[in-house]
Amino acid sequence: MNRKKFIKTSILSTTALAVLPHLSFSSNQQQFTVDQLIGKGNPDIVGDSYTSKMHKEAKKAFLKMKEAASKEAIQIEIVSAYRSFERQKQIFEGKYNRFTQQGLSPIQAIEKIIEYSTIPGTSRHHWGTDIDIIDSNAPRPESVLLAKHFHGTGPFCKLKDWLTEHANSYGFYEVYTNNANRKGFKYEPWHFSYAPVSKPMLQEYKKLDVQAILKEEKIKGSEHFSEAFIEKYRSENILDINPKLLS
Repeated sequence: MNRKKFIKTSILSTTALAVLPHLSFSSNQQQFTVDQLIGKGNPDIVGDSYTSKMHKEAKKAFLKMKEAASKEAIQIEIVSAYRSFERQKQIFEGKYNRFTQQGLSPIQAIEKIIEYSTIPGTSRHHWGTDIDIIDSNAPRPESVLLAKHFHGTGPFCKLKDWLTEHANSYGFYEVYTNNANRKGFKYEPWHFSYAPVSKPMLQEYKKLDVQAILKEEKIKGSEHFSEAFIEKYRSENILDINPKLLS
């Protein structure tokens, strides 16, 4: 391709992406659409429920990991896997309504929500690479996704110990680690990500104008997503994760 044609093609591609944000764009090795990255559709997702829908490559690796764990009398159960934009929006706005009705200001409500829950369009669960898991062979507490259940005498201690030793060999890594210096979402010993797919997706996600996308979607409270708020959220909630999932 000559230089003149290359420049023209580059300008047209950039203009098209600005005008039509759901067009696909590519990295050196992967190609993802904006829709894939924000949970609005992904042809690589397989499964038929919120506990079975996953990226096809992540699912293959998960089934191998599940089979290996079963030999140690651990039955890995997915509590949540792929989560669409609309589902995350329902979760976020439900909490937003509840907290503001309880008297919190919009900003206070948002800050409380993002202790554990993501803003729709920013969840790693949108990619089909991330899973929340427990051990169904263990006694089931009323609220399963609490850190105390994975430590001490908690019912999921055996699972946690097994994952610490073996999960990485299947490509899965804990996302929100128990690191006192880490900011953003609180510690989640149940949340694992399939790195071979989630890492390149994160690299592409970092290129998005998140503030513009969120305002376009008219999410409740989005008028409070200032440039400063989004930059802090990006730095702490999206990128302050297990370093092994960054690059």
